[in-house]
Amino acid sequence: MSKTERFHHSQHQQEQRQNELGLPQPCLHLSEFRSQHGTKPFRALQECLRVRPLGRAAIRREPKEVPRCGACGEAARPRLYACVACAAVSCHVHAAVHAELVRPGHEIAVDVDRAELFCCVCRDQVYDRDFDAAFVLAQTAASTLGGSIRSPLPENLRKRRRVDYRPWNPDLRERVFVGRNSSPLQRTDGDSSSELPWGLRGLNNLGNTCFMNSVLQALLHTPPLRNYFLSDRHNRYFCQKKNSVKKNAANNDSNSNKNSSVCLACDLDEMFSKVFSGARTPYSPAKFLYSWWQHAANLASYEQQDAHEFFISTLDGIHEKVEKDKRKPQSQGNGDCCIAHRVFSGILRSDVMCTACGFTSTTYDPCVDISLDLEPNQGASGRTTSSKSHHPCNGKADSLNSSQNCGISTLMGCLDRFTRPERLGSDQKFFCQQCQVRQESLKQMSIRKLPLVSCFHIKRFEHSSIRKMSRKVDRYLQFPFSLDMAPYLSSSILRSRFGNRIFSFEGDEPDASNELSSEFELFAVITHTGKLDAGHYVTYLRLSNQWYKCDDAWITQVNENIVRAAQGYMMFYVQKMLYYRASEKPVAS
Repeated sequence: MSKTERFHHSQHQQEQRQNELGLPQPCLHLSEFRSQHGTKPFRALQECLRVRPLGRAAIRREPKEVPRCGACGEAARPRLYACVACAAVSCHVHAAVHAELVRPGHEIAVDVDRAELFCCVCRDQVYDRDFDAAFVLAQTAASTLGGSIRSPLPENLRKRRRVDYRPWNPDLRERVFVGRNSSPLQRTDGDSSSELPWGLRGLNNLGNTCFMNSVLQALLHTPPLRNYFLSDRHNRYFCQKKNSVKKNAANNDSNSNKNSSVCLACDLDEMFSKVFSGARTPYSPAKFLYSWWQHAANLASYEQQDAHEFFISTLDGIHEKVEKDKRKPQSQGNGDCCIAHRVFSGILRSDVMCTACGFTSTTYDPCVDISLDLEPNQGASGRTTSSKSHHPCNGKADSLNSSQNCGISTLMGCLDRFTRPERLGSDQKFFCQQCQVRQESLKQMSIRKLPLVSCFHIKRFEHSSIRKMSRKVDRYLQFPFSLDMAPYLSSSILRSRFGNRIFSFEGDEPDASNELSSEFELFAVITHTGKLDAGHYVTYLRLSNQWYKCDDAWITQVNENIVRAAQGYMMFYVQKMLYYRASEKPVAS
């Protein structure tokens, strides 16, 4: 078989693979060009690759070159193309003329501002896998110095197979075992509260503890967390027995931690048992409050605390206990160290790009929630810096709307702002490894790995360094019941940065399971009503496709329009493939 025949045979196989994967059909002119010249012209183009801010690639022979059309001399055209064969630059109009006038072999050009192939005869963008692969690798190497200083990827970024949910059908042996070791829950059919979903129970306010009750209601009805504790994955009796042995061994150690016996997971396990016992009278989480006081001694008081701070502190308390019980410490971003991080932990990607040379420094950080700034008011005067504050509040108070708090924000708009490139100030210059000096830079955040449950915290408490005052932002926030997180993933951000390619670069996840896992369903909303110095927390839960308001000890059914109009402070979304109606009433057989 001759060289030409082998080439056409490989091209035919490539066309079959592209048809199976749904990729664009190869251009006949591009195929003919490759049969005549191979990939040598593409390799020569790599020497002219220039990386601009945000990592975007361009084709320039010199860094400060201003390309112009050789026919009309225009440099401000929206598209300029350089012939791959002779490097002649033409605009969109004269590119086809150049291909017709010059001898065959000049049909393929490259977009000088996007580094993408263009067929001058078809007048359309064309794709070549080898070209895209070479340019993505060269672009990555140019923006990261060959990737030598890139931070290592966390362990939990390895692909895992998605396991479909399957209901448990016990066999005869399991039925006998369950029958001998359990008793049926008693329902009070005459009570009107029995119409509520199973496990929905009010929590008594123990003295300005609405911040705790609101978060606990959300945790008690987080599907993966609920399934974990109700399946006895953390047995408090076994854990306490194990801790008593360790406590006796540590009594001889004068430097032992006094709070080593505190286990918030055990208190959560007991609370799950009480709440899902079938009782409808409000439950008092006094034991959990006392254990949390021991864990966070600086917050041990009957003053109102921030619900978001309590949420973070509770997850940290569960994580620290697991760390102490294990010999080898595990990273928080691993996602497998404890149930708290297995449910809520994700990975954020931060790209800091030099505006002078395009060098990019990438870091990965674990997170259990995402704090979002509200979209700025149109025409608002002054700029404030958002920060989470410790705001005491006693009792309930009505929201005071002012002219400063008017306007509407959306959760998608807040996420767009979170992942939007931000130019860092002159006082935040970073040391560029390529320029070897401090340069101005752009910073862009994205989500590298989504958790099972995404928690979004809205920064409603602002501090102005100019006015030296704090206030609460009562601006209305629209949030959807179904949320697609695909536009905010690192793979989507990188794909827009690298351009239209058919090459799977680092961070790109082309499999279908990733698309499914990017869809989330809202199941809990924590709201804050009132002012900065006086307010109240309430939780709205979505159970059996119906919304319920959890106001401390009072549980009431509400319309979804009430939830949409609420002043959201924390929103909890669970992956759609895990959101099934497990709390619906069983059908009598």
